[in-house]
Formats: sequence, C-alpha cells, structure tokens
Amino acid sequence: MEFQRIILVHYHEIGLKGRNRSVFEKRLQKNLEALLCAFPIVTIHRISGRLLVFLREGTALEVANACTDAILGVPGVARVSCGFKCEQDMEPMGQAACIALAEAEPFESFKVSARRNHTTFPIDSMQLNRDIGAVLCEAFPAKRVQMKGQDVTVGVEVVEGSTYVYARSERGIGGLPVGSSGTVVGLLSSGIDSPVALWRMARRGAVCVGVHFSGRPQTSDASEFLVDDIARVLERTGCIARVYVVPFGDYQREISIACPPGLRVILYRRLMFRVAEEIARRERAGALVTGESLGQVASQTLDNIRATDASVEMPVLRPLIGSDKLEIIDAAQQLGTFEISSQDAPDCCTLFMPRNPETHAKLADVEAAEAAFPWREWVCELADAAEPHDYACPAYRPARQR
Repeated sequence: MEFQRIILVHYHEIGLKGRNRSVFEKRLQKNLEALLCAFPIVTIHRISGRLLVFLREGTALEVANACTDAILGVPGVARVSCGFKCEQDMEPMGQAACIALAEAEPFESFKVSARRNHTTFPIDSMQLNRDIGAVLCEAFPAKRVQMKGQDVTVGVEVVEGSTYVYARSERGIGGLPVGSSGTVVGLLSSGIDSPVALWRMARRGAVCVGVHFSGRPQTSDASEFLVDDIARVLERTGCIARVYVVPFGDYQREISIACPPGLRVILYRRLMFRVAEEIARRERAGALVTGESLGQVASQTLDNIRATDASVEMPVLRPLIGSDKLEIIDAAQQLGTFEISSQDAPDCCTLFMPRNPETHAKLADVEAAEAAFPWREWVCELADAAEPHDYACPAYRPARQR
C-alpha cells in the first residue's frame, strides 16, 4: 500500500496567542507556502494546532527530507515531523508505521508515541501504543523496544478524520512567524555579530531590513559582496527583506580630518544611526537594531552607547547585549554565516580608526565636536544615495515611494 507523504509543522508559542492565534497561524502558513515553492507541495492546511504540508504523490524520501530541513529553520516552527497520511484503521496505520520506521535506519531501539485528538476514534492512546508497537515488533524482530533513550520514536497522531504516522521528528527554531511583529532596520556589517542580531529579531517575528555602511569609495566594495552572501543565507528562511548599501567612506574622511581623534568612532556611529533612522522612517519601521555586546569594543561601553543613542529618537534594540563573543560565534556557526563573516574585507569599521578611541565619551563633548559638520544635510544625502537590494521575504511589503 502506498501512502501520501506529509510533513507536520508543530508550533508552540503561537498556540499561546488566544483569540489572535489564527492571525499568527495564517502568517506562518503564507511564509511556508512562499519559502517552499521549489518543493513538490500540493497544499498546506491548518489542522488542530498544526500546519499540514501535503507532498505530491511519488515524492522521494530524499526530497521529503530536504523539504523538512528547509522548514526547520523557519521562525515560528517548533517541531517538524516527516511521515505519511493514512486512514483511521489499524491495518493501514500499522503498515505506515512499518514504512516510516524502515526509513529511519540505521537504529537499534524504538518506541511508539500515539496521540488521539479525534475522540470518536474507538481506540485510546495507550492501546494504540500497544497495538502499533506489536506490529513493529513483529516486522523488526532484531530491534528492541526502549521507553527512554531510544534511537527512534514512531509518532502516531489521530487527528480530524485521518492518521499521521512519522519516525523523523526534529526540533525547529521556535519563535514567531516573520511578519507578526512589525519591521526593524538593522545596521548590518560583514562581521560576525550583526547577522546574528538580525536573525534573532526575525525569530521574534520582525521583518528585517539591513543597512550596510560601505567604506566605498575610500575602500573597495569587497564588504558589500560578503553582506550579500550573508543576506542570501538569511533569505533561505525569509529572515531578511532588503539591504541598503550606503557609500560612507567620504563622510568618514571628512569627520576624521576635523574631529578629535578619540571621538571619531562615536561621530561615525552617530551619523550611521541617523541615516539608519531616516531609512527606517521611509520603511515605516519601528526600531533600529545593532549587534553590539556590552564592553566588547571601545564603542560598546555604557557611556559610548549612551552618546550614540542620543543621536536618534527611535528605540535601539540590542539582542546580543548580554552575550559574549564565544556565544555569538556559536550562534553564527549554527546560522551558517560564520565562514562568510570570517573572511577579510576592508569596510567602514576599520577606516580612519584612531589609535586610542575614547571609551567614556561625554555627550557634551561629542555634540560640540559634531557641531562642526553639516550632519543634517549629510543624513539626507546618504539616505538618498542608499542602494536597495531586495531578498525573498514573504512578509515584506515595500513602503510606497514618496
């Protein structure tokens, strides 16, 4: 007997949203429909606290597994189970369980975890465990049943007139669907930290727009290519919508000529924040995001953070503020951006750097130094010169041009 391959998408946090739950479910469903367009998907339905992905008849195991892997990294997904749909009848349920378990090879031990959501089905969960377990023991006599620490768990879910049987079930990244928490604009360098910061905001449901300050024309455009590679990684799971590239080198040079050397970095960052805020207004975003971690470098002391934040009105979110470098590196490796960010490329972060940057800047001194520059004009010039690059984000709706 041949069964239709399905993928059950479980979520946790969405299930706590009460009367608003359907809004979050629909957002996740739309994101998956767009992100999985390369796979042989027939349809995606909402059923009893899950999303059910139907794969085309005859879909190979390798394709189903690849589709499952793609879903695992999508924000809002708590768990993904790849298996089969069958009738609510013990014979086909047993057969589907045997096929699912066979596809889980190699393994030495297993157990059955049955769940009956459809109360009219006459066999309860405990009896289902025993009955399906007996079928599997007969089909796999060399394998042992093990209730704890087993290699494979065969899931059997009786839901809304059908049964879903699977042996592969893996934990997703959780969080909320992208598009359920508004839009943020993040300062995106080619380094390790800022991609992780944006990804964490996407995982909380935000549509992320990046702003990359390139050292061009004072440096090469190499960092821009790395940022595009980083954005392509984030794009796979719909975690970035657009990146603006801002040619920033000439403005840094002007600041470096007339500014006290110790305050250069603060003035660079204050101008960056203002430009990012202007772009955020145009994108109808609600906050700025940075990859700063407290005390990691000279610009990230409390005094310098305070001096930088004073340049903008929007809230500045720092999802990595309490993380150390090793934690951030580990997150970047899991995300898939670490190898890209580890490549050397000249950018604005290393351009015209002072030998001894100020670590405890006083706001009055910063504002006095800044008064020598036409920063209001610069903000408009830089925002107008920003070059947008779009990526696949199902939840993103571009703001109307003025």
